[in-house]
Amino acid sequence: MVYQQKPWLKVYDPRINENVSIEHNSLYEFLEDAVKRYNTKPAFTFFGEVWSFNETKLLTDRFAAALHQAGFAKGDRLAVMLPNSPQYIFTLFGVFRLGGIAVQVNPMYVEREIEHVLNDSGAEYVVVLDALYPKVKKIQVNTSLKKIIAVNLGGDKQQLHDQDDYFEEFLLSGGSIPDVEIQIEEDVALLQYTGGTTGLSKGVMLTHKNLLANFNQVCDFAYKACDNKPEEFKMITVLPFFHVYGLSSTALCGIREGANQIILPRFDPKEIMEIVKREKPFQFSGVPTMFFALNSMPGMEECGFDQFYYISCGGAPLPVEAARVFEKRTGAKLLDGYGLSEASPTVIFNPPFVPRKYGSIGIPVQSTEVRIVLETDDGYVDAPVGEAGELIVKGPQVMKGYWNRPEETAAAIKNGWLFTGDIAKMDEDGYFYIVDRKKDMIIASGYNVYPSEIEEVLYQLEAIEEALAVGVPDPYRGETVKAYVKLRPGYMATEEEIKQFGKNNLAPYKAPKEVEILPELPKSSVGKLLRRVLRDQEKVKVKV
Repeated sequence: MVYQQKPWLKVYDPRINENVSIEHNSLYEFLEDAVKRYNTKPAFTFFGEVWSFNETKLLTDRFAAALHQAGFAKGDRLAVMLPNSPQYIFTLFGVFRLGGIAVQVNPMYVEREIEHVLNDSGAEYVVVLDALYPKVKKIQVNTSLKKIIAVNLGGDKQQLHDQDDYFEEFLLSGGSIPDVEIQIEEDVALLQYTGGTTGLSKGVMLTHKNLLANFNQVCDFAYKACDNKPEEFKMITVLPFFHVYGLSSTALCGIREGANQIILPRFDPKEIMEIVKREKPFQFSGVPTMFFALNSMPGMEECGFDQFYYISCGGAPLPVEAARVFEKRTGAKLLDGYGLSEASPTVIFNPPFVPRKYGSIGIPVQSTEVRIVLETDDGYVDAPVGEAGELIVKGPQVMKGYWNRPEETAAAIKNGWLFTGDIAKMDEDGYFYIVDRKKDMIIASGYNVYPSEIEEVLYQLEAIEEALAVGVPDPYRGETVKAYVKLRPGYMATEEEIKQFGKNNLAPYKAPKEVEILPELPKSSVGKLLRRVLRDQEKVKVKV
């Protein structure tokens, strides 16, 4: 494959280097450096309580010492199942300090999903919100878990079993911390679980270098050409840390820039408006559904959104009309971007220094090669400018591979290029546009949902003979899940019963919101169920 030139470099600000600089040998060393630079400055504000950079390192080290005392060693896995909180950060960097691997677990997962991630990763330790402790304790016998550490963020505490501890108690059990050598390109720091073609989540292996490269790429794009960055600035950090977008592109960027991150465990548009008015933050990142919700709020014009340096959006396609409405009402700049878990996640986005093109996801970040390719009998060739093809990526942020899945890794990364499966095009200035995405994937409220996983759960309902799940347009979530099913002869099930079964066995954003029972589902000549037929039918309904 002969690579094309990089036309996007001509719109780079002169202060932005073509290649990103990675200055640290591990993520923990990065934290140490930030602490030296910012020491007593506030790093995190959470429900009125403030932690400085010094305190962040102190609690991180205490956690690492306690974890080492509990038997945790380099390469071991610890699962994190928390909402956004400072304890999440202390836990992650404590794991990184010991050369361990943090396993991201969505707190909305049901027991079946949690059990799969724990068993697939081989995690022996977990830090979990105490309200979710009973759920984890119930499945512990089916996993390799030997230590559960609970975090209380307010309210009544759970009664823990003797071998388990609350976070604060656990911190008191440590001693010394061993020196651990990190191989920056080889050592995995994070397992980010994402959907798989088989319906089971697979762990994206992100190394220390992957994450260090990506948040530096994002920060350089966002702040290196900034002329009005204040000495002390505040960020709203509401994107979930359990997704790498919220962790890398927000939390880790905030640490690099010395920001006081106002951490929110959940999104509430009224709360965001109050914080903007009261705290006058400098930066805020969200997903499209957040801006849909804000667009519907009265009084948004008076909150001071126009004082933001910039506001970024990712996780799902941002409709141009939604961006225009938000900008018209607030006077703020809302900039779209593109990424995926396999790229830590940011590949392309609109930095504040480039001229705006509505509908574009922007330009590639530093040290990143992006191509639009067409598959031919002789291999892949570059698509002409303006023509759609598959978007492929090469750069230091591209994952090491999928955890224990060499075949799926080989299918995704070919000759160093990550094949995203997303269909895009590039204009003559090097701006990119997403035309379509992985055909089967549903993006609901910014979360990736794979139909095969939903179908596998529905097949557990005895009355269902065949099932297909598709994404249908939703004015708030962007897309929502609809399931089509065929019942077994002689069996009865209502649409409401099927929806309830989905709610009981899937995270809320995955559970079908609509169910339609059909006498037959579309099939190919060889009997393969055709999801695309139903998806196309839904598109026709929208047009009509």
